[in-house]
Amino acid sequence: MDQKEYLLNDQQMKDFIRNGYITVQTHLPAEFHESVFQQTENVFETEGNPGNNLLPRIPMIQEVFDDKRVSGALTSVLGKDYYLQPHRHCHFNPPNSNGQNLHQDGGKRWSHYTRWLLALYYPQETPEDLGPTGIIPKSHYYGNRDSIDADNEVPLCGKAGTVTITNYDLWHRAMPNNSSQKRYMMKFLFARMSEPEIPSWDNQDLEWESSKTKQLDANKDVKMFQQVWKWHCGQTNNNSHYHSSSVTKLQELIRKLRQNSEPKCIEFAYAISEFGAKAVPTLITQLKDESEDMRRYAFCALSAIGQPAVSSLITAVQHSDWWVRASAVETLGNIGNSAQAAIPSLKKALQDESEQVRQLAAEALGTTSQNNSTAVSSLVLSLRDENDKVRRNSVLALARLGRYAHQAVDNLQMLLSDDDRYVRGDAVHALRRIDTTEAREVLIQFLIKSRWCSLTSKENGY
Repeated sequence: MDQKEYLLNDQQMKDFIRNGYITVQTHLPAEFHESVFQQTENVFETEGNPGNNLLPRIPMIQEVFDDKRVSGALTSVLGKDYYLQPHRHCHFNPPNSNGQNLHQDGGKRWSHYTRWLLALYYPQETPEDLGPTGIIPKSHYYGNRDSIDADNEVPLCGKAGTVTITNYDLWHRAMPNNSSQKRYMMKFLFARMSEPEIPSWDNQDLEWESSKTKQLDANKDVKMFQQVWKWHCGQTNNNSHYHSSSVTKLQELIRKLRQNSEPKCIEFAYAISEFGAKAVPTLITQLKDESEDMRRYAFCALSAIGQPAVSSLITAVQHSDWWVRASAVETLGNIGNSAQAAIPSLKKALQDESEQVRQLAAEALGTTSQNNSTAVSSLVLSLRDENDKVRRNSVLALARLGRYAHQAVDNLQMLLSDDDRYVRGDAVHALRRIDTTEAREVLIQFLIKSRWCSLTSKENGY
């Protein structure tokens, strides 16, 4: 069968953008999931939670992500070269548990664009009494707990083999397990590697708005959803359709950003973006505000404006206050390919005295410099940074550059013994994407030294 058959359709993709999750069912038989469940039971009883070693400890789980329905959904949202990141965990919800409080895993990222996903797999049938994951639809757009309605919680129930793909920032929790049975859920993290250029799902609609989206969308959310849809479609972030309203209307919207309601302020931010270049000077002023919330709203508007904001953002990267530099760098990274003119400034920001600026600059070079090798030498130098997050973002940026980073093979080889496990894991993927003869040889030698035997245990050592 054609892989296209398993891609999400337009309505499913719009549901994901709106609600932050999509659920699919694997083709795998019940016996497969029973085996995964039993192996998980055995590992927990004899060794405890395997943590990041979940996949090498129970290798058959990879078949879940090789399933065409699951890989089709992942391709649809993240593009065909998505990355199964090294972090994964088996979440155990014991009988008669109280569950968890609502939280975000993504760290309250500012961006509304989908560059990170979680995939949640249940190897057993999971009714609500068994304590499934509870999620709050549409909550991934908001960073404040007060902005979400916990009464709208949706339990991710389903039969064995259910996989739910969620935005990394979606608010969620383990619900109370009111049964006498154990509940397991395998959580895996996925990353987008290439900025979208064309739709990666089974796309027919050119625009977000349709008869069904009109019924589902509140007026206040439409501009936000439309912008995320445009980004996924690969439409250049270049809002040049200047708003016909007066400057007075623009200033009125800017003043409204001071309200206490996060959802309303984000609505106003996307409305401001429709003024295009006309709004940029005022938004840059807001980007310098000491309030993180104000900077985030300016970030949303400037990201939606895109290329017309790049020149002013480059200037802001030179600001004396570190939080202004960090906000400008993060915005440029979110604009992505349309901010290629900022590459020299972002390379310089890798040497900033602020660790946060350096972290964000490395991440930004992974999205703005994907079409050339101009940032490679600077990112290689950042692989030596004392801050593990700078090193982590630098190696992931090199992975995103792929074949353009071929000069970094020797440096990536040294990272295979880095003290940070995620730096090591991302270095492996960077070498895989570079895919030269030299890179493949480094990977083979690394595999020989680090191969994992899933049959080895305390009871069966050799």
